[in-house]
Amino acid sequence: MNPALTKLQPYPFERLRTLLAGAQPPNHLPHIAMYIGEPRHPAPPFVIDALTHNMEGLGSYPLTAGILPLRESIANWLTRRFKLPAGSVSPETMVLPVNGTREALFAFVQAMTDPGKQPLLVMPNPFYQIYEGAALLAGAEPYFMPNDAAHSALPDLDRVPADVWKRCQILFLCSPSNPTGAVASIEYLQHALKLAEQYDFIVASDECYSEIYFDETKPPAGLLQAAAAAGNTSYERCVVFHSLSKRSSVPGLRSGFVAGDARLIKPFLLYRTYHGSAMPPPAQIASIAAWNDETHVLENRNLYRQKFGAVVPILREVMPVDMPEAAFYLWPEVDNDERFTRELFEQQHITLLPGSYIARPMADGSNPGRGRVRISLVAKVPECIEAASRIREFVKNRRPSIAVRLGTERAS
Repeated sequence: MNPALTKLQPYPFERLRTLLAGAQPPNHLPHIAMYIGEPRHPAPPFVIDALTHNMEGLGSYPLTAGILPLRESIANWLTRRFKLPAGSVSPETMVLPVNGTREALFAFVQAMTDPGKQPLLVMPNPFYQIYEGAALLAGAEPYFMPNDAAHSALPDLDRVPADVWKRCQILFLCSPSNPTGAVASIEYLQHALKLAEQYDFIVASDECYSEIYFDETKPPAGLLQAAAAAGNTSYERCVVFHSLSKRSSVPGLRSGFVAGDARLIKPFLLYRTYHGSAMPPPAQIASIAAWNDETHVLENRNLYRQKFGAVVPILREVMPVDMPEAAFYLWPEVDNDERFTRELFEQQHITLLPGSYIARPMADGSNPGRGRVRISLVAKVPECIEAASRIREFVKNRRPSIAVRLGTERAS
């Protein structure tokens, strides 16, 4: 057995099940799940049609690299969306379809990490737990950068010591951020790339929430966009991860892509050839349809905009909560994240995720997720409004000292 398996911590949702074990929620209230980032909007009908009308593709083994028309549609989407120089993203050498970003993030780390050099993989904190698990199983050590409210809820790269950067092999960025919704600027991303050039590491940018934003005039920037703006049109040391799960509300399709530096994509393709995780042909055809259409993405954003517009004013009455820049999470402070989560479930039949479950303690013992909960606005609009009303009622009825503290935090 791989001894690194003993280093893995339970997945956040496993910890949540343990926390809620034995709880008795009120039967008269329907359950509303707001703990997982699983989009619940209807899948676009034309994507379903493309999938079901191409089932004959199941009769052949797919190529690991995917079909060229899919890679072309992805390259064209990247170029349009991030205003990249025409032809700078080669569909032949710089794009690789994958079965969702979760699988790809994990596999990429296994392919790119040299365990013989005492590697560090630098990542935000809180974070997507795949980053940590992938690092440990690749023989690397995770280094956590706390998300800093003073720096727009993104990690402060300048607080990372030089000796950490010297051992860093991969820097994980997540923009828009899970769970804060913070968006990295072009300048922030270019700063990361300057560090990567100085210390010779890869920047792996998880951009799966890039299409969930609320100001149509300011779509979130991407790593390739930042690189191109700095003159790096071969995207050296850059790899981006995108998915249709959030963008198109098709998490079950398991469709995404990795794109960037051709010198990294080539060995990653070799790894995946042995890994054996090619995307099924019907899913590839459906993905082409999704990447080629923006109308359904705008409709998707409008639904999230409607939910935030209704939910935030309700919750703001009882807890410190603000509209995020992007993504579909709220990240409010509470008195005790585990206790708040269990009591809310017991009294209002709503499931949230304790913030400490998606973060790790820092050297000083602090946990940047402790005392926060992640609220995922993935349910339908009426359910989100109902959930917000129940949370408001729950907080109002809690012990006065807690309600007063929350009110004070909100005012500050």
